[in-house]
Amino acid sequence: MNTAYVVVTVLAALAALIAAGIDVFRADWVRENMRDYGLPTWSLTPLAVIKAVGGAGLLAGLAYRPLAVAAAAGLVLYFIGAEITVLATRCYSHIAYPLPYLLLAAASLTLAVA
Repeated sequence: MNTAYVVVTVLAALAALIAAGIDVFRADWVRENMRDYGLPTWSLTPLAVIKAVGGAGLLAGLAYRPLAVAAAAGLVLYFIGAEITVLATRCYSHIAYPLPYLLLAAASLTLAVA
């Protein structure tokens, strides 16, 4: 297992888990963004679960690579969906927010399959 893969995967996992925590605690700015996107506030819980499971899957995937591939792929799809949501609702000033998470998940996926 190479060092770059471990570092990037741990960073991606921590980012996903922190993002999930932000959703769980329902920060005011997150609730406001949800309203801007036309999403109900209750959807924060399932979205947080998806991110938390993805982050945990990345960490568990350090021991079992196929799990890391699945978790990273799921997070990549999730954050692509987040970008599509931002674009579809024309909240262009929010485009940058999901990008670091997407890039970390994509980097983890790339290194996991390499």
